Amino acid sequence: MISSFRNFAKTKFAGLLVFIMIIPFVFWGMGSMFSSGNTNNIVKINKTNITTQEFIDYLNGSGIPQETIKKNLDKNIIQEILSGLISTTLLDLEIKDFNIIISKNTLLKKIKENKNFLDENGVFQRIQYEKFLLENNQSAPAFELRLKKRELQKNLFDYIGAGTVSPKFLVDKLYEEENKKLEIDFINLENFYIKKENIKDQDLKKFISENKDVLKDEYISFSYALINPNNLIGTEEFNQSFFDKIDQIEIDISNEVKFKTIVENLNIDPIKIKNFKFSPKKNEIEKKIFELRNTKFDIFENGNDYILYKIEDIEQREPNISDQQTRDDVLQLVYQKNKFDYNRELLEKIRSKKFDNDKFISMGKDKIETIKLNSIRDNKKFEINAVEILYSLPVNSFTLINDEKNNIYLAKIKKFQNKVSDNNTEEFQQYIEKQNTKSKNTLLKSYDLFLNQKYNVVLNQKTIERVKNFFQ
Repeated sequence: MISSFRNFAKTKFAGLLVFIMIIPFVFWGMGSMFSSGNTNNIVKINKTNITTQEFIDYLNGSGIPQETIKKNLDKNIIQEILSGLISTTLLDLEIKDFNIIISKNTLLKKIKENKNFLDENGVFQRIQYEKFLLENNQSAPAFELRLKKRELQKNLFDYIGAGTVSPKFLVDKLYEEENKKLEIDFINLENFYIKKENIKDQDLKKFISENKDVLKDEYISFSYALINPNNLIGTEEFNQSFFDKIDQIEIDISNEVKFKTIVENLNIDPIKIKNFKFSPKKNEIEKKIFELRNTKFDIFENGNDYILYKIEDIEQREPNISDQQTRDDVLQLVYQKNKFDYNRELLEKIRSKKFDNDKFISMGKDKIETIKLNSIRDNKKFEINAVEILYSLPVNSFTLINDEKNNIYLAKIKKFQNKVSDNNTEEFQQYIEKQNTKSKNTLLKSYDLFLNQKYNVVLNQKTIERVKNFFQ
């Protein structure tokens, strides 16, 4: 079923109400399983106990569907969720230990500065705040408690890392590493790939034959209906009445009421699509339905509409290159495979040291270009991650890099030129702050180790196994 039919304002609270409705029925049925002795506690942190009920509440608030938990029990999903609760509890204990507090005025200021609640002039609008709460099924106290916890954790980390000052030599080193100039030679490999116009039909047929199990075209036939406040309740407003009807549609789907019956009751004319084949140029809604085709009957959000759909038929067909779209798709696959194979072979020669400067010059001839990068942030020509790779390599080494358009280049590192730092510039001051942040992060990692020593965490394995067994 849809996971976001309560995602009124498209926030991270999506699907929470649905999950909360489901999980209590799951755990209320556990009866006295956790009612005696220490089985009521799932974790003990020093003298603080985390009860099973607290874990259930945390599980409810995680937004993870029951079915997802059930499918991932063998991947330790229960332990991972519990780990999150332990981490949150440890932070709460540290906040209490350091006596970190947030005043009501500070909290109010945070809410009034939230851009979700501001009008076009940047002025706080209470009605937008209340609408946000209504649409997300949140009460003001619950939302403010969640906000308060986030701010307390932020203040804790700020407190732990406060006063971090890095030595000047570390700042100088960081400045030089990120601002030294780099000169490289490069060759655009596009000149060495087989051209699309040189790929023959027999190449396409051979590729299809070799990959027939994964290249089958999928065609689907389906019907769908656009649902919005205007055609459902005769108003433009997303109000409770509208969402009550969406709830009822969800219930009808779960009760296997037929698609035709639902749309007839809603008095909405569905759209029928036959033999739909996915293409980037197709209608966005229909492409989304294709992506969701494994769920035959469902409803999902799309902008200001809800889309109710029913998959009627799915058919697998072998690619037919007499169809222009299919031919273009297969041609692109063959072209990309040839590029990939060429790049892989070249990269393997570089890694095995079978590619040297003589081969670079022979390969490039009149196609070799030269460029000077001004810093590790200089991405005017190449993609930023590629630039970082270039800066990590020694002089006279080779590598493959790409630009923002995914063109691939063979590059040679020619030389580096260091830039002397000027301590009095605003730019250098930014590096002081950047190095301080790096030092603070290192300090926080040490703080994490300190917490491991400060708190003794004991898991009640029997209780954990009981929870896991219930989902099986």
